[in-house]
Amino acid sequence: MFTSLSDLRYVTSKQFTTFDPVTKGKTKNLLPGGPAVTVAESDKPGLISRLWLTFPGWFWRHWDTGSVNDPSTLKKIIIRMYWDGEEFPSVEAPVGDFFGNGHCEFQHYTSRYLGMSSGGFYSYFPMPYEKVRIELQNLHDSIPVEVFFNANYEEYDTLPEGSGRFHCLFRTGRLNAEDPLPLVDIQGRGHYVGCSLSMQGESLNYLSYLEAPEYVYIDTEDREKPTIVGTGLEDYFNGGWYFRDGDFFGELHGVPMKDTLRSMISMYRFHERDAIAFQESFSLAFINPWVGSHLKPYWFSSTAYWYQDRAAALPDKLPVDALMSMYRVRDTDHQSIP
Repeated sequence: MFTSLSDLRYVTSKQFTTFDPVTKGKTKNLLPGGPAVTVAESDKPGLISRLWLTFPGWFWRHWDTGSVNDPSTLKKIIIRMYWDGEEFPSVEAPVGDFFGNGHCEFQHYTSRYLGMSSGGFYSYFPMPYEKVRIELQNLHDSIPVEVFFNANYEEYDTLPEGSGRFHCLFRTGRLNAEDPLPLVDIQGRGHYVGCSLSMQGESLNYLSYLEAPEYVYIDTEDREKPTIVGTGLEDYFNGGWYFRDGDFFGELHGVPMKDTLRSMISMYRFHERDAIAFQESFSLAFINPWVGSHLKPYWFSSTAYWYQDRAAALPDKLPVDALMSMYRVRDTDHQSIP
């Protein structure tokens, strides 16, 4: 938000886009599979204020009724963002997870910062940088994908002092009964602004993984003394009783998807005034207090979002071999566990 008209003197509004205004024939970038494709790049200071993209492949492909589609493209199209000329990405996640649903299913929902909006994927997280490069990579072994991409940004002569760098960490895996769900572990200075979390029980009609409250450790390595402890996993996402009334979406928290039969749920929460600041380190895990005999294995897929005072390396590399750790296909009895 501008505080005075004088601010406008130092800002130029621009856009990264796959549309080619010269030929008017190119509106998209082809991701054939394999190497990453750069869709945005600048060596001048700026701030991305809106990011949007879409692509077919997870549903019908334009008007080609004979095309092969696979919803796993939502898990196998990877978005990466590099700030300030660093060689490592500060954002690296499957597109479906980054935009709030890790179940290889597009689910229409809208929130203040992220959403899947009637076929499109959007982000309103502010993303400052001295330099920027955004790339997309198609890891699907047989389906080429055409991506339509736009990112609105402001270009500055000098980036405002104190501008943090946006980060996103993706994690996934299979957990046994009493294993902690390790959402994020950060070293450095910044503030945590939220997450999206998708979970799926191996057994049908199972949601007891939602008993796990959050354990937050701020600037401490002492795991016996958490700084913040919750009362249940669904409580962290501002719900209760396993989200008894089902799907909903609000500006800062919601449940885009709940399917008790398939033991599947996706949740998000964003922190504004309640953003969690840290000076040296930050860790958040969900830990179930129930004894193992009352619990069953489950799978999780998560994205954590935060800002740091500089572009920092993510604590984990993308777990390519585990992207499809467990995946049930909607409306079928088939379950794929590669």
